[in-house]
Amino acid sequence: MSPSPRKPSIAVSQVNDIDLKKLDPLDDALALMYFGWRGMTRAADEYLATVGLSRVHHRILYAVLRGDGITMSDLLAILQISKQALHRPMKQLLDEGYVAVKRDPARHRFKILELTPAGRAVERIASGHERKIMARAFKKAGAGSQAAWSAVMAEAARD
Repeated sequence: MSPSPRKPSIAVSQVNDIDLKKLDPLDDALALMYFGWRGMTRAADEYLATVGLSRVHHRILYAVLRGDGITMSDLLAILQISKQALHRPMKQLLDEGYVAVKRDPARHRFKILELTPAGRAVERIASGHERKIMARAFKKAGAGSQAAWSAVMAEAARD
């Protein structure tokens, strides 16, 4: 009698049926987070590539749009990255006309960032792809799933 095959976990079965070794009871949750993120961002990343941008550009556009008068310092704090890490993608967004900089009239040393109409369009389309995936997932997971997921992610974001 041949040994029965190991039954893959939920997370493993969603990763091309490759058997990932489970080292901890929370490994399924970690795998779902990693591969769920990839699934959620895939269409957005494909769209961004068509306009010569990437995930990091989308993060910047997302934060600037919601920052309402955000400064470079604010953006660095939100993204928790260095000036050096921000420099290249921000320069590209500025050079290609997705982000504009203006001086704060009350605080002349501060640069205020805002999205141009082109930047708003790119952000709307990329985030729209992600919202579509999230909406479908919450609908399929049922009542209370969005609140539960939000609670888990809010707690994880504290660290």
